[in-house]
Parts: sequence; C-alpha cells; structure tokens
Amino acid sequence: MSSQPAHRTKHIPLLHYPFASSTFALSQLSDGVSNGTALWLGGQCLAMYLLQMHNKFKPPNSTHRPRAIELGSGIGLTALALSSLGWDVLATDIPHVISAVLEKNIKNNFSALPIGSGTIQIRELDWSVPPEKWTWDHELVIASHSELTSAAAVSLTSLCPPFDLIFSADTVYSTELIEPILRTLHALSILSASTSGSHFPPILLCIERRDPVLVDRLLTDAKGKWQFSVERIPHKKVIKAVEKAAQWDKSEWDGVELWKLKLNAE
Repeated sequence: MSSQPAHRTKHIPLLHYPFASSTFALSQLSDGVSNGTALWLGGQCLAMYLLQMHNKFKPPNSTHRPRAIELGSGIGLTALALSSLGWDVLATDIPHVISAVLEKNIKNNFSALPIGSGTIQIRELDWSVPPEKWTWDHELVIASHSELTSAAAVSLTSLCPPFDLIFSADTVYSTELIEPILRTLHALSILSASTSGSHFPPILLCIERRDPVLVDRLLTDAKGKWQFSVERIPHKKVIKAVEKAAQWDKSEWDGVELWKLKLNAE
C-alpha cells in the first residue's frame, strides 16, 4: 500500500500510513479549528527525504543516539518517521494539537516502531513565548502562556539540548508566525551549539509555496535579521526521495520546497 498526498485524504479520520517497514495509524481532524490537526504535504515530503538522508545529519563519532527537536509536530508523522530511523525525537506543539491528535498518535504507534527506534517525547512549545521564559525543567512544557504546575518534574531521561537536528514542516502560513518561529529556531540553535560555540545544528524547513511573498519574507528575515545561512536542498534530491517512497505525480506536490538553515558563527 502506498501513501497518498495529504490533500487527497483530508476526509479520512484515521490514516493507515506506510513508512519504510512500519505502518502508522494516524488520527487527524479537518474541523477547521487548527491547521495542526491534519496531515500536510510538507510533512510527508520531509519524512520521505529523511528516510533517504537522515544519516547525513548524524553527528560524526558521537557516543549517544542522535537527538532532534521538531517544531509544530501536528499529527506526529515526521516525529514517528525519524524515531523509526533510530533518532530520539522531542515533538512539540501547542496544547490543542497535543491533546487532539499528537499525544494519542504517538502513544498508539509505539508498537509500530521497529527494533532500534529512538524514543519520542512530547512537550508544549509556544513560539510566542520569549526564550528567556522557557524551561527545560518540566516534563510536559518548554514554553507556555499558562501557569505551570510543579507536579511534572523533568526526569533524567527527558530530552533536552543540545540537539543534532531541528526540523519543521508546514508551520509558517501567516506573517505573524515568521518572527516567533525564527526567534525559536535561533534560540534552539544557541542552546545546541558545540562546546567551542563555533558549530550549530542544521535546521530543515519543509514549506509548501502557497504564498510566495510569505515564503520569501521568511527566508529573507532568516538570513538578514537572524543571521542564518539559507540554502535550498536541490529539488532533484527531494524528487528522488519522493519517487523512491511513493508513486506520486509531480503535479501533486510541485509547490513543496525543502530548505536548510544553519546559524552563522559569530
């Protein structure tokens, strides 16, 4: 069974989604309350790209399992995909998305992950909260406008910086989100800097170019205001990954672009 492009399956509340040797059961909502509770093309394409290329982003000569953080995890496909490839993944989103789809999708698919998979943890990360107000000492929350309870203390196995990879798909769909996500990416990069402070982790952003002005503004601000290097992953590499994993017509996902950002060393 092959996966279908997301726009063909919005009406299906429970997707049986094949990925490598696994099949994930993914609940989604298309009630219009939040963009984050349904599957989107960018997440699908990023998962397929990672299937072919994730080893490229592993740190060399590392003694620990590679560790990644995802912004806007939505229904959890990309987090599950990367975890199945041997990465520890911290999946983040806002409370509504976590409670509506993300938490149960991760929980319900643990048994579908192959031997050798990494762990997946979920925490709230609201990009509108300034980084100086974040906490890594809470098991359920990194950044929230709600008052935190002290009941859920961080455990020794909680995933925290530094991260080897930061990734996000289909998460910038209005101008109001540009500064918050770039500030969040900048802060996570600083927290994940090498000991010498001269190396920062790669960031993968998968974007569907529905609004060219919005996408161009995002990339321009990333480079000009936030000191990221900005490089598009060659589209032929993404095409190769998608063609290997799914038999989709190119017209079905033609607007999807994959970009790599990395904070420039001072």
